[in-house]
Amino acid sequence: MLRNSPGFYSYAVFEHLEEWPPFSLPQVRIVFKLRKDKFHYMAVADNRQRFMPLPEDRLLDRGQPLATPEAVLLVNPVEPEFKGEVDDKYQYSSENKDLKVHGWISLNPPVGFWQITPSSEFRSGGPIKQNLTSHVGPYCLAMFLSAHYAGEDLVLKLNPGEPWKKVFGPVFLYLNSVSSEDNAFSLWEDAKDQMLRETQNWPYSFPASEDFPKPDQRGKVCGRLEVQDRYVSYEPIPANGAYIGLAPLGDVGSWQRECKGYQFWTRADEDGNFTIDNIRTGEYNICAWVPSFIGDYKYDVVVNITEGCDISLGDLRYEPLRNGPTLWEIGIPDRTAAEFYIPDPDPKYINKLYVNHPDRYRQYGLWERYADLYPDGDLVFTVGISDYKNDWFFAQVNRKKEDGTYQGTTWQIKFLLRDVDHTGTYTLRLALATAHLAELQVRVNDPKSDPPLFTTGEIGHDNTIARHGIHGLYRLYNIDVAGVELVEGENIIFLTRFRATDPLQGIMYDYIRLECPPTTSS
Repeated sequence: MLRNSPGFYSYAVFEHLEEWPPFSLPQVRIVFKLRKDKFHYMAVADNRQRFMPLPEDRLLDRGQPLATPEAVLLVNPVEPEFKGEVDDKYQYSSENKDLKVHGWISLNPPVGFWQITPSSEFRSGGPIKQNLTSHVGPYCLAMFLSAHYAGEDLVLKLNPGEPWKKVFGPVFLYLNSVSSEDNAFSLWEDAKDQMLRETQNWPYSFPASEDFPKPDQRGKVCGRLEVQDRYVSYEPIPANGAYIGLAPLGDVGSWQRECKGYQFWTRADEDGNFTIDNIRTGEYNICAWVPSFIGDYKYDVVVNITEGCDISLGDLRYEPLRNGPTLWEIGIPDRTAAEFYIPDPDPKYINKLYVNHPDRYRQYGLWERYADLYPDGDLVFTVGISDYKNDWFFAQVNRKKEDGTYQGTTWQIKFLLRDVDHTGTYTLRLALATAHLAELQVRVNDPKSDPPLFTTGEIGHDNTIARHGIHGLYRLYNIDVAGVELVEGENIIFLTRFRATDPLQGIMYDYIRLECPPTTSS
């Protein structure tokens, strides 16, 4: 606690000594449970705030459990206005880059309780990793580490003889008040202003721990990233809005599964320029991904951050995977399925907050709507005719049958070819936004070919579908399609979701592209 500070700070130092046995750490968080008779209004973002049900509304005499333990249909709530709504804490998750302030407002007296996170340097999984915020309780969480929307891949595992230490936080627990209940909702705007002040003061100078480096003990990196895709432009393209970060050493893209070290991220401006400051000392990879382009970038030189350093990397160039010109594509390569068709929820499973809301995918039970829309046959997408915004369901899930069992689904992509290079190799690029206990098999022009042209094997423990997300871990598959597999006229790619034992199994696509064989003029 600091003098004249309207709140208090909290952080944790976790350590595993070399002589200690192996250890797994799936989750670290600080939980605050507020008075349920006072704090009824919750705010997570400007467009995600509302009065919330009471915790007793989730009990068996007032709530009906649904497909997951966290989801409850409110059938007899204390306040009748909540009757018929679904309550689920995962409906209020946020991405790391947006998870800076959230909390609760009491109207009587008009006070606010807010959790402010000025830096995500200690969080795992990168800028779009999702974490819990606040939920019915009333609970307010400071999430330090979690495997949510990722599964086992983001459980921190320490081996025998592996020393490890990490500082989580500090975070700021901010309290504010106004004199009149009429102005109570202004507490959210004040909390956002306080968040900006805390962010500007990062890194803090007051933590006593020697494991938390002060501002003058950190370093800085700047540079410019451009994209070279010869089939899009002969000239390099500025990496407008690229996510650029420093992460612990690893393979390309390993940052989204890394959970032992620190990560420092920013977004490039429209010209691809970026600056990352307040970096802890150590060796890092420069990592990036660029919306509108597939795959991951990694700078081929390890960057060594020392105290007070100011490193200029100059111009960096990312060459995304590409063998030939685009024959067709479905979706936008942005690591989410948000651009695809998201149905209206079943009227009996509504969260009123997300009616006519940009985050409509946060409604409960959308996976069940697939069988309603495709009761007898599966999705068929015809290139040049179908529109992915309306004709590509946001998640490929199992179909529920009348007897209550489930069956896998096979989606078709139909496309015409006038000329086929039978001696060349086409490339199918499948970018997945998430997967949960799923196996995806790919076949070309023969839905029963055995073995399939390609299979992912069983992948994913993201649980994104159940947790109302639109992405989990990013996966990119690059599949060679021999020209002899294709014909002049209509061709069909079959995408089979193999394995069907659970309604929540499935995948979400980010982007699909078929490339022609390389051209000599490129």
